[in-house]
Amino acid sequence: MHAPVKGLSQQALPYCRSVPTWLKLMSNDVKERIYKLAKKGLTPSQIVVILRDSQSIAQVRFVTGNKILRILKVKGPAPDLPEDLYHLIMKAVAVQKHFERNRKDKDAKFRLILTESRIHQLAQYHKTKRVFYHNWKYEAATASALVA
Repeated sequence: MHAPVKGLSQQALPYCRSVPTWLKLMSNDVKERIYKLAKKGLTPSQIVVILRDSQSIAQVRFVTGNKILRILKVKGPAPDLPEDLYHLIMKAVAVQKHFERNRKDKDAKFRLILTESRIHQLAQYHKTKRVFYHNWKYEAATASALVA
């Protein structure tokens, strides 16, 4: 977003979108495992990594028919903030604390401005997708309370 070069990384999903024949877990077993991991306080991306590494589930959507976040929203323990926005706010809070201790660090001030710009752009996107209310607004003063 704020870089002079274009990124080349992208996700390559397999063409076959069916459940592998060697996978013995059923859809309900995977959903229960997701609920248990979410109750421990793990984020959806952490749940995906654990399921991929321990249960050999490459794509939860192929097994259950739904994405992890949709599964969590049905049962209840879905996060309040989207994960990408949450991590950007955490980054902004960390840079803000650093800048309060080191007032002469002009690069930190510039990076804080860029990070907050990303937060505003992402919040605008999530408002259009109706992830949260249209009057939600990021404020730097109350940002640490959002991620606490």
